[in-house]
Amino acid sequence: MAGNNFTEVMFFIFHGFANHPKLQVSLFMMFLFIYLFTVLGNLGLILLIRINSQFHTPMYFFLSNLEFIDIFYSSTVTPKALVNLQSIQKIISFVGYFVQMYFFVGLVCSECFLLGSMACDHYVAICNPLLYSVVMSQEVCRWLGVIPYMISFTNSLVSICVISTLAFCDASINHLFCNTTALLALSCMDAFNTEMVIFVLAGFTLLRSLFIITVTYIAIIPAILQIQSAAGRQKAFSTCVSHIMGVTVFYGSLLFTYLQPDNTSSLTQAQVAPVIYTIVIPVLNLLI
Repeated sequence: MAGNNFTEVMFFIFHGFANHPKLQVSLFMMFLFIYLFTVLGNLGLILLIRINSQFHTPMYFFLSNLEFIDIFYSSTVTPKALVNLQSIQKIISFVGYFVQMYFFVGLVCSECFLLGSMACDHYVAICNPLLYSVVMSQEVCRWLGVIPYMISFTNSLVSICVISTLAFCDASINHLFCNTTALLALSCMDAFNTEMVIFVLAGFTLLRSLFIITVTYIAIIPAILQIQSAAGRQKAFSTCVSHIMGVTVFYGSLLFTYLQPDNTSSLTQAQVAPVIYTIVIPVLNLLI
C-alpha cells in the first residue's frame, strides 16, 4: 500500500451525535432503559415459554427464536453505543468493527427469514388445521428454525469478506455503531462490485422473505373469512395481526433507513434512522 495516497486503517471512530454533547446524556439514559427492558422482557418470555408446557407449540417455538434474536441483535450494538455516548474517544478496532457487523447483519437477516417461517406456521394452522400437527412436526420446526441462521450468517460472512478487501481513506463513521453503507462510503477504491454483491445478498434476503409472507397471507385471509365461528375468526385475525405488525415495523424501519435521500441532515435520518431498527425495533417486537 506504499504507492497509494492512503494508509491502512487500524481502527474506526464513531462520530454519531458528537456535535450534540447535551443530547448524549439523554440518549444514554433512554438507550439504557430500552436495552434493559428488551433483554429482561425477552428473557422473561423465553423462560415462560420453556417452563409452561402449554406453550410448547410451533408458534411459541418460533416466537422464542424471535425473542432470542432480538436479545442478541440488541446486545450486538447497544452496549458499545452506550459506551460511545459516555466516552471521549469513541474508537473500535478494525477487527472489532467487522465482528460487530458480522453478527449484526447475520441477526438482521435471520429475523427476516424467521418472520417468513412464522408466516408458514400461520398458513398451516389456519388453512390446514387438521394436518397441523403432522405438517408442523418437531423435525420441520427445527429446520425452519435452523435454516434462517444458516443462510443468514453465510450471507453475512460473504458480505464481510468482500468488504474487508477494500482500502479505506478515512476512519470516521457518522454513526454510533457499525453501518455497511457508511463503511462503503469510506472506500478509496472502486466499490461497485462490492456494492453489487451486498445489493444481491440483501435483495435475496428481503425479497425472498417478503415473497413468502405475501404469498402465505394471500392464502390465509380468504381462509379466515371462511371460518364459521366468530370466535375462531377473531382468534385467527389476532394472531395474524400481531405478526403483520411485527413485519411492518421491521421492514418499514429498514426501508426508511436505506431508501432515504443522500442530502439528509446529520441529526435526522442520517443518525436517527439506524437507531430505530437497531435499538428501538427489538423492544417494539416485545410489546407487539
